[in-house]
Amino acid sequence: MSSPPSPSPARWFKALRRTRLGEPCLKTYPLECVDLLQRARVAFQAGRTIKESFRLAQLEALVRMLEEHECDFVDALGRDLHKPRFETVVSELILIKNEALHAINNLKKWMQPLHVERNLSTTLDECLVVSEPLGVVLIMGTWCSPVQLCLVPLVGAIAAGNCAIVSPSECAAHTAELLHRLMPFYLDNECFHVILAGTNDLPEVVELNFDHVFFTGNREEGSRVAQAAARVLTPVTLILGGKNPCYVDQHCDISTTAQRIAWARFHNAGQSLVAPDYILCHTDVKTRLVQALKCCLMQFYGSDPRESRSFGRMVNLEIFNRTRDILWRSGKVTVGGQVIEAEKYIAPTILTEVAESDPIMQQDIFGPVLPFLSVNNVDEAIAFINKQEKSLCVYAYSNNSKVISRLMSETSSGSFCSNDSVLQSLMVALPFGGVGASGMGSYHGRYSFDTFSHRKSCMLRGTRFECVTYLRYPPYEDRNLSLMTWASTLSQRSQGWCQIL
Repeated sequence: MSSPPSPSPARWFKALRRTRLGEPCLKTYPLECVDLLQRARVAFQAGRTIKESFRLAQLEALVRMLEEHECDFVDALGRDLHKPRFETVVSELILIKNEALHAINNLKKWMQPLHVERNLSTTLDECLVVSEPLGVVLIMGTWCSPVQLCLVPLVGAIAAGNCAIVSPSECAAHTAELLHRLMPFYLDNECFHVILAGTNDLPEVVELNFDHVFFTGNREEGSRVAQAAARVLTPVTLILGGKNPCYVDQHCDISTTAQRIAWARFHNAGQSLVAPDYILCHTDVKTRLVQALKCCLMQFYGSDPRESRSFGRMVNLEIFNRTRDILWRSGKVTVGGQVIEAEKYIAPTILTEVAESDPIMQQDIFGPVLPFLSVNNVDEAIAFINKQEKSLCVYAYSNNSKVISRLMSETSSGSFCSNDSVLQSLMVALPFGGVGASGMGSYHGRYSFDTFSHRKSCMLRGTRFECVTYLRYPPYEDRNLSLMTWASTLSQRSQGWCQIL
């Protein structure tokens, strides 16, 4: 299936002009969603997305969209989050292109049936697992990385042969509008659609009965999405925010540790699902680490981060007010703390003397605030982490491999990274997702393809050897049961021999 025809220059100019001027797009109402879903379902049932050539064409078109409109994405994210061009290109656009190119290079292999091991009773049969697309899927992204968190899952949905409806976050309005305007010029207009739905509308949209729902966001919204999906028996993937702990051991490189934590926590003004949420710091190095972080912030953003072109802003006043309120009611401000409501600006802030009962330890942090708690050893750190709900990420900084091994094996989380932060959530070769309260399911690379596929068990048999298979038919006789039991025992032994060989 070829890609949709290119629009006329006049339509191109109109779309680009409106995007730059930031004219508002109309909200997509549920009745329109029904129509888009029906169009996508008709296209899917017609087999439009099945061929490898179609999937490759769509993935290549997605890469082209990012390359040809890099400046537009930089502008939109600058308007929404005051996001620096460097962060937009590196943490949004390049990540999506890497995912798409990885899928393009591996798609043929992913689509091939997987042949499974035979046993005595299936020696002459062909047993295989076929990956088939689910159908029409709904992808809902959140505002902290509004392009990446919509389009990386979309890469997996396209690669797996699905049609998709994408719902960007209304909080990042300019970015949502840009996706709404650009995607029809690049992707198949019957198979892929962008809707502009409000947060309160999402459960109603989910209940339209998609074949899979992929949601990224906070736990409260994720819970409502999951409940709505359960009412219509729609499977879900949930990537949910939470309190990501970061343990800093007394045996670590303080300078490097400070730089990597500061980058991870204050990148995008702290608005991230995967940033360290709080530091569990060994008492012996707490003072040195706080001082090193202070020096890093000066190096990264200068004496006044407000004037820095490398530091962002809160996405809206609601997030600003929430972050400011929990900041003011928790611990002691050791670094930063300045806020300017008119600019939605909160300075990079480090809190010390934080208690476990403080508000900042009871809520997710989507802002540039880093609380410190002290522990006397790794046992205390592990015990503290295990008292909390399972997080999306656990981080540990130490030069002691035994300490790293203990944190990795004695805590449970969606992902783990030692001596760095965030990177494990960006690798195409690693699955990323939550566990327990931090979500269910995973994605990236082949794992995205599997998330949006049904792995169908297939057995291809002939009609020969009925002289053996007749044993299973009624009337049941003890002699036949004895023969089948003997064959089963022999099969188990032969499989054991194969494993040994």
